[in-house]
Amino acid sequence: MLAWYEGHGAVRVLAREGSAILLERAMGTRDLAAMARSGQDDEATKILCATAALLHTPRKTQPPATLVPLPVWFRALPQAASERGGIFAKSERVARELLDDVRDVTVLHGDLHHGNVLDGDARGWLVIDPKGLIGERGYDYANVLCNPDAATALAPGRLQRQAQIVCLESGLEPERLMKWLLAYCGLSAAWSLGDGHDARPAIALAEHAASELGM
Repeated sequence: MLAWYEGHGAVRVLAREGSAILLERAMGTRDLAAMARSGQDDEATKILCATAALLHTPRKTQPPATLVPLPVWFRALPQAASERGGIFAKSERVARELLDDVRDVTVLHGDLHHGNVLDGDARGWLVIDPKGLIGERGYDYANVLCNPDAATALAPGRLQRQAQIVCLESGLEPERLMKWLLAYCGLSAAWSLGDGHDARPAIALAEHAASELGM
């Protein structure tokens, strides 16, 4: 994926050998997570949205054949919904609705958040660690609202404010963005439970999204 980006919004791949890659180093001093925690949350969100838009721009070369379709990426959610119900069932229902009515299909980074967008100094903001997915572009914006940490994401009023900024910057419909957030948080919580990690932050944010949707 990084090689396919060819340095447009991403760090450059300088060399490859087998499964090893040598990457350009982003040497700038700005940090999106620090910005979000120190009164520049709005600006950090706008930068993430601009980065997403750049990555979603159509390219002349064919994307990698290894791209994972979003329905495959979401395969852990139905089992969690069946076993646990509650917010997982709500998340799974919304995810199924979104995946059955897909729009604006594009190549997705798959893990776009404050820690994966680095300051490239004169080169601008550059992504690392793409997952290589394909599906509706709205998916890439959901994780923006879950970061840079649980305390920030769950702060009173933060979700509503940052969701409004994402919609203004991306052109996404507010309801559809909130549905992607609910679907993503359910999936994230399912992953956390499967890996033995703390799922409570993702569940709490999923509950907030469900409340915003009147569910």
